[in-house]
Amino acid sequence: MKWQEAREIFPDQFLLVSILDYHFEDDKAIVDEVVPIRSIKFEDANKELSNAEDGTTVYHTVNKNFILHRWKPVRRLKRIK
Repeated sequence: MKWQEAREIFPDQFLLVSILDYHFEDDKAIVDEVVPIRSIKFEDANKELSNAEDGTTVYHTVNKNFILHRWKPVRRLKRIK
């Protein structure tokens, strides 16, 4: 289903979703289609996000657009003693 449909069915909730389709705009992945797996309680959202499997994520339906930002790798710096 389209993200907008999911927002209407599950208003103002965190959702665990499987991502079906997305496209890139600059450094962002814009998610177009999802399969809602289940709603998530506010207090469980971070835990569910950290345990999400590949292709799934937790996102809040208050967001009009479903945008995933690409993470740039960070170099690990050694501390000089």
